[in-house]
Amino acid sequence: MSQPDPTAPQPDATAPGSALDAVAEELGPGGALAPEADADGYRRRMARRKEVQQQRVGERNLEKGLVLVFTGDGKGKTTAALGLVLRTLGHGDAVAVVQFIKGGWQPGEAKALELFGDALAWHALGEGFTWETQDRERDRVLVQAAWERSLSYLADANRKLVVLDEVNVALKLGYLAVEQVLEGLTLRPELTHVALTGRGAPPALVERADLVTEMKLLRHPFREQGVKAQRGIEF
Repeated sequence: MSQPDPTAPQPDATAPGSALDAVAEELGPGGALAPEADADGYRRRMARRKEVQQQRVGERNLEKGLVLVFTGDGKGKTTAALGLVLRTLGHGDAVAVVQFIKGGWQPGEAKALELFGDALAWHALGEGFTWETQDRERDRVLVQAAWERSLSYLADANRKLVVLDEVNVALKLGYLAVEQVLEGLTLRPELTHVALTGRGAPPALVERADLVTEMKLLRHPFREQGVKAQRGIEF
């Protein structure tokens, strides 16, 4: 039997529903993972699992604007944030996307989302990768301009979601201070969500976030196979 990882985050015993969480984990997700071989035994387990799940959902009734961080070396960080954009627009709420660093091309998602008109504000305020721009001071100025634009949206109660795409990279490169970002997050109305993407999210931002997902790179066609960036996949 494997031993528990002492470095893994431990559940908060004082958190809402923590006891129910433990019961849900013990009951498991079902399927072939359930130990019961007979249909009746399996049905009883899943009925209990449903009961526990309903109690867990019922206990969690807090509503608040969330800080969501998508980071890591794997692909999919911006894609995850844009999934939230599409979901929010689908509910009829307004969204703002500010792209740091990116800006040397118009991605396919920007074209597609034009269909939502004024409900979506999209700003690509960079000029591309550092090895393309080759001008550190201009990059810094552009990032600061993008941040000023971001502040106007963070304080706008009409925007349900604000996406700061590749802002973590701007932080990593030293073009933006983490203190600026943390202070900017305090401007948000109570129910406004903000998603921040890019590799290398700083610890202070991770600590502040309500949700952090780290994309882990296992395989990539560019590295292993020499496959170029392709329309619909990378842009």
